[in-house]
Amino acid sequence: MSTESSPWEEHFGSRENQSQAAQLGMWIFLGSEVLLFTNLFVGYAVYRYYYPEVFVEASKHLKADWAMVQTLLLVTSSLFVVLAVHAIRQGRQLQTVLVLVLAIGMGLGFLGIKGWEYWEHWKEGALPGEYYRLAEVPERGGSLFFTLYFLLTGLHAIHMLVALGLLGWLVWGALTGKYTAEYHIPVEVGGLYWHLVDIFWLFIFPLLYLVE
Repeated sequence: MSTESSPWEEHFGSRENQSQAAQLGMWIFLGSEVLLFTNLFVGYAVYRYYYPEVFVEASKHLKADWAMVQTLLLVTSSLFVVLAVHAIRQGRQLQTVLVLVLAIGMGLGFLGIKGWEYWEHWKEGALPGEYYRLAEVPERGGSLFFTLYFLLTGLHAIHMLVALGLLGWLVWGALTGKYTAEYHIPVEVGGLYWHLVDIFWLFIFPLLYLVE
């Protein structure tokens, strides 16, 4: 495994400056993502205030047990990403690839469960807007709950797909020897994005599935 050209850019002045610039850029991007989800969380809180009993009733139609499995998958995948960063800092590229692939597998498992859950909601009519036909929960409030549910979980799933693509790109880079003990900035900033996506889920899970 060897690099064909140096990853270090001269215009940064030093390797330390390049590393700090990459991390700062990622933190600014992550900040914008936090603002996006914060708006949705605030919207949920407002409608939860107006329809507390309906939201509780509607949440009982979600698959809380499977959501717990999803949570365990994401938490474990984050651990593997941490191990990947540690491994590449030691220059162990194959170990980096292995743990990143495991993290990707767990992310795919998460999305597979989510897809099945969406299918179950479709069958029972737990859908937003004009497609809502869940007789057990009043439409006024119930439709709003499932609109917010699909917004939050759907947006999170899109972020998961982006994060999985990023991890796949990191796997390819590690396989081709692009990352070394001296140059591993992409693995670190990619890991930050994966952790943020996981953290969003740790807010979404209790908010939607464990509401009382």
